[in-house]
Amino acid sequence: MKFNLLIVDDSAITRAIIKRTIKMAELTVENIYEAGNGQSGLEVLGQASVDLVLADLNMPEMDGFEMTRRMLADERLKHIPVVVISAEPNAADFARDVGIHGCLSKPFTPEAVRSAVLQALGVEHV
Repeated sequence: MKFNLLIVDDSAITRAIIKRTIKMAELTVENIYEAGNGQSGLEVLGQASVDLVLADLNMPEMDGFEMTRRMLADERLKHIPVVVISAEPNAADFARDVGIHGCLSKPFTPEAVRSAVLQALGVEHV
């Protein structure tokens, strides 16, 4: 199963690490889009076909929570699952409260990324 992915994180280094981890997790991604904050992420979502969003929580201009709230309020975007990647200790609790589909704690392993992505996409294994 090929899918399109959007990585939203204010750190270019973290985005590169996530992309490398996706490859190590042996996930078949057709396109990987990137954005440096939630506002830019929403702009990408308005222009590209995206199946899953991996997003940081704490970012300038618009954080991951606000981006997810806006996605859920938009008929065109509310079906796209969001998995947050955060170093925040209570991120998973907050994530569930706003409708986020999964949470990965930093640091993360390829196995954890694979599991979170497949679960969010509703795929048992690929």
